[in-house]
Amino acid sequence: MRVLITGACGRIGSLLSERLAVRHQIRGLDIAAAPPDYPGEFITGDCADTAVADTAVSDTDAVVHLAGIATEAGLLAILQGHVIGTAALLDAMVQHDVRRMVFASSNHAVGMTPRPPSGVVGVDIPPRPDSFYGVGKVAGEALLSLYADRHGISSVALRIGSCRETPEVRRNLATWLSYADCTAMVEAALTAEFDGVRAIYGISANRDAWWDLEPGRAIGYHPQDDAGDNEADLPTRDEDEAEAARLGGPFALPEAARRPFSSDQ
Repeated sequence: MRVLITGACGRIGSLLSERLAVRHQIRGLDIAAAPPDYPGEFITGDCADTAVADTAVSDTDAVVHLAGIATEAGLLAILQGHVIGTAALLDAMVQHDVRRMVFASSNHAVGMTPRPPSGVVGVDIPPRPDSFYGVGKVAGEALLSLYADRHGISSVALRIGSCRETPEVRRNLATWLSYADCTAMVEAALTAEFDGVRAIYGISANRDAWWDLEPGRAIGYHPQDDAGDNEADLPTRDEDEAEAARLGGPFALPEAARRPFSSDQ
């Protein structure tokens, strides 16, 4: 496949560019300059710019959309990075008849949901964002739905947990997504045969998972790693209990709140 990866210079974008290039033709897009060893074509620009989006999407088969601010920010920056950019890419996909988007959503789209005392949370719970970042991801998922219904673009919304090389805090026992499983998840999302929009949770096969992995398995994502294998190496912190109260962890804590028109970064 010819795959456009937006946010290609970010941590996950760099990881996926290198690993997906083994099987696919890769084109990267980022506001940062191309790395000297990027494994494919590269376009420097902002996907929220419709001309840039049009050029980047042309002659591709699918879009892996990772671009956007990777943490909380002011509302205007979030809308520009996560909503306007997504709309520009989807519109370009319509013009170039590109039929698959893999969208980096987030657990923060449902982050204010209380952690269940037992069992796991499914993808069918209502949106409950914990931040403006989460609002941006909810809006991005809404755009996927609109473009599926109006234009027949099939998409997978990856509600990513904590993508790290190894688990770092105790919350990661539930939320960790290993680099190997992240690659396998995106590969499955690119190649699965379905119509419409599928939301899946982007975590590894963690024995203490908070989220249901069955929607991912239904499109061919079969994670192999388990954060529990690293439990003995994780520190115990005073904030662990508070971060485990809601699905969004630290984003859902009262002190994480900010005003919408505060500084964008």
